[in-house]
Amino acid sequence: MLTTARNAETPSLRFPANYNVATAFIDRHIGEGRGAKIAIHTADSAVTYAELAANVDRCANALVRLGLKRGERVLMVVKDCPAFFYLFWGAIKAGIVPVPLNTLLRSSSYAFMIDDSGAAALAYSPEFSGEVDLALADAKQAPRIVLRTEGGADSLAELLKQSQPRFAAVPATAADDCFWLYSSGSTGSPKGAVHRHRDMAVTSQRYGVETLDIREDDIFYSEAKLFFAYGLGNNMTFPLWVGATAVLNGERPGPASSFPLIARHRPTLYFGVPTLYAAYLQHFAREKPDLSFIRHCVSAGEALPAEILRRWHEETGLWILDGIGSTEALHIFISNTPNDIKPGTSGKMVPGYRARIVGENGLDVADGDSGQLFITGDSTARCYWNNAERTARTMVDGWLDTGDTYMRDAQGYYTYCGRSDDMLKVGGIWCSPFEIESRLVEHAAVMEAAVVGRVDHENLIKPEAFVVLKEGHAGNDALAAALTDFCRAGLAPYKYPRWINFVTELPKTATGKIQRFLLRTR
Repeated sequence: MLTTARNAETPSLRFPANYNVATAFIDRHIGEGRGAKIAIHTADSAVTYAELAANVDRCANALVRLGLKRGERVLMVVKDCPAFFYLFWGAIKAGIVPVPLNTLLRSSSYAFMIDDSGAAALAYSPEFSGEVDLALADAKQAPRIVLRTEGGADSLAELLKQSQPRFAAVPATAADDCFWLYSSGSTGSPKGAVHRHRDMAVTSQRYGVETLDIREDDIFYSEAKLFFAYGLGNNMTFPLWVGATAVLNGERPGPASSFPLIARHRPTLYFGVPTLYAAYLQHFAREKPDLSFIRHCVSAGEALPAEILRRWHEETGLWILDGIGSTEALHIFISNTPNDIKPGTSGKMVPGYRARIVGENGLDVADGDSGQLFITGDSTARCYWNNAERTARTMVDGWLDTGDTYMRDAQGYYTYCGRSDDMLKVGGIWCSPFEIESRLVEHAAVMEAAVVGRVDHENLIKPEAFVVLKEGHAGNDALAAALTDFCRAGLAPYKYPRWINFVTELPKTATGKIQRFLLRTR
């Protein structure tokens, strides 16, 4: 485990000299008497902590037997299932670097990451074979080891049967490279964020325990998938840190797959993204599950509009704890908390993290002014793999440039203003697209909205809105005019959208972030 050292602000975390993080998340549960406890529930199976530990060791043995060496990478295109746990922790225990990949990508993206990572191995769930096979054919240098998680004599499932359930963890330090996560690549090629052994322990303690108050009797359910930094914490590292139980959904999130799992396993912690909270609010008119056993709902991935928070509380009696995190920071570093919620904000700093808001002149801005958000903490990535130029630009003197524009008020609450490259200058004044989007969502007809800049006939930038309506509402000139008036009534005069487009859906990354750059090209 780890120890803490007190200072005037937040206790620092101290790690032993030999710290392979797999021992802290997997091995210790057997010695602490949790062997018979369920660690993982799926739709049709359950895995105890003893079975998890044995299969992690079997996987470590299998990977070594296949010829993988310390420091080599194994790419994972694996759905949310127990095999994800076995591969991820088995690789770490053997000193091999696991690299979970977004399972919704196309072959061209996989081919890029195969070449960029120089991976020695690739493991994948059979349902993704179409895109994976194309990627392997297109890659300049395919991994020397390719295996399915199941199906066939050479699958991971069969290799585990042939492997011993005991493996001594390879020595490591808390600062050694441990695993990678590729960024979403929403504005360019994906970047491999290199994380250290300590990083998962830091996020699990700082956000999980000290902010969210996770505990051993909790049952975790995350709509965000394990390949996503947010989901990796929600449904794997957090429950394993405290010896709790995770409920995995191998299908796409949504009422058809999620509601039966929620009803059956009664999670106490629910993790979603704003898009799903909005969609579920609309679905509640037809079907509303029992959520009485949930004690906390969490949102990240995109800032949560205050109106969605209000409606969710009205419908369920539950508050949503909104926060901001990133692939590079691994999880949430600013958050609302169970005892401190301010709608429309991302909350306050998570213990162990610090922030700066920097203006165009490179100096910290005053409270109430917006600027570029920089954060620092012990879970931030060491670098981007194979990308020194982007590393130097993003990771500056121990500070991580988040790429987000934020404002802090005098009470220490942070308010999201948009991605820095999404900010608009309207009439010479900086304007947050998120503020306009939040106002639009307050209208009874609107489910979601996205705002971008558009050049008008005088060659000036003005806000343009793309709106997804709730069921039962039709987009027409009258509604567009009503929405314009609604924005004029609730925003500064220059902020209302000059154009309103009605669309059936907004372009998003797999993690739920709106891809505004795609809207700008329409």
